[in-house]
Amino acid sequence: MHMTTMTICLIISALTAISFIWGKLTLATTAMISMMAFLLTGCLKAEEVLACFSNNTGILIVSMFIVAAGFNKTQFVKNIAVWIGKIAKGNITKVLAGYILIAVLLCQFIQSNLIPFCILSPLLIATVKEMGISPSKVIYSLGITVIITCGTLPLGGGATAAAQMNGYLSANGSTAQMAITDPMLSRIPVLIATVIYAIFIAPRFAPDKPVIAVKDMGVDDIAGKTLNQKPLSAFQEKAGYIIFFGVTIALLFSAQIHMAAWEICVLGAIAMVLTGVLSPKDAVKAMPISIYLLFVGSIAMATALSSTGAGAALGTALAGVAGKTQNQFLIYFLFFIIPYLTTQVMFNMTTMMIFYPIAIQTCLALGANPIGPVIVIQQAAFAAFLTPMATGTVPYFMGLGGYDLKTVLKMGIIPSILICVITVVWNAIVFPLF
Repeated sequence: MHMTTMTICLIISALTAISFIWGKLTLATTAMISMMAFLLTGCLKAEEVLACFSNNTGILIVSMFIVAAGFNKTQFVKNIAVWIGKIAKGNITKVLAGYILIAVLLCQFIQSNLIPFCILSPLLIATVKEMGISPSKVIYSLGITVIITCGTLPLGGGATAAAQMNGYLSANGSTAQMAITDPMLSRIPVLIATVIYAIFIAPRFAPDKPVIAVKDMGVDDIAGKTLNQKPLSAFQEKAGYIIFFGVTIALLFSAQIHMAAWEICVLGAIAMVLTGVLSPKDAVKAMPISIYLLFVGSIAMATALSSTGAGAALGTALAGVAGKTQNQFLIYFLFFIIPYLTTQVMFNMTTMMIFYPIAIQTCLALGANPIGPVIVIQQAAFAAFLTPMATGTVPYFMGLGGYDLKTVLKMGIIPSILICVITVVWNAIVFPLF
């Protein structure tokens, strides 16, 4: 029965991916059909489906869209867009350089790729709109930057990475322990390569205009009216600044103030309405229903694949292959590519929990040092960006950029290969297995 359920789950997942690529149905429609198929075939329980709708990241996405919509009604976005546009003098590379570097910095203090994207995307879109450039040319660059570089440096949440992985090492019988700087040493070349790629190369492969009309994704053009809208009252203008930057600062220090990110964003969204920055009608209109439903469906698939044991089966197969070789480049490749592909359809934390013990036990059996493979698994799980199931930021930037899945996959080929090669070669040199 377990194998039957797993097979059904894999078939539904494959059909969902085909529908995403086919593009005849909207992404949200496909996601909802997929979720109900998982439910009706027993791959998901009813309470698991309901949990997908109440996932805190989905709530964060919806509420942060409202906060961003309120901020976009202020003159700040227009002024920043005009200012950066003047400095860049119509040069898209200079614009991207500024935003990408800020994104990398934010991602070291905020242990989330979605939150920095929510903060910066309205500004970036308004800036390129002012320059007469479609957001489709730049949103992908910002999206992959926040995903791949998040938590690379030992700052903020990244400072706990080594301690967390050391816990897995000890629990699985390994005496090896990593230094707090080891994850950074392992991941820093990928950070550098991502920044260079996002600024100089990614725009060349991005579409000149949305492949899917942004309005058809259920997402209002968040910068469309920003540059020519009627100014708010003095009080509302100040309130918009205070709420947006207050939310941003609170997200930076969420651990210290003991509040979850979604709570901060919901309070910010409510404040935008209570202060009159947004009318209730505007707030409802700002909710990205299609992106939310796509995210919910993606969470459902990830949950189904995990609960039916597909991930564990994949891990067992990997251990069998890795255990037959002592070629460290091949071992590193396997411990990157399989978790990387797995995280395209599963939670990154679930992927890491599956593969950490497998990697450690495999290394112990081979007499190899497990530190490098453990960090590589983290890198692979954190860097997944090929599907809307990989992380909440992907459906977000798909909606804002007007990308379909085929476009995202096409744009993702080169950076995926680049990350894989750099990760495997660099770690084989810096953290030799034997």
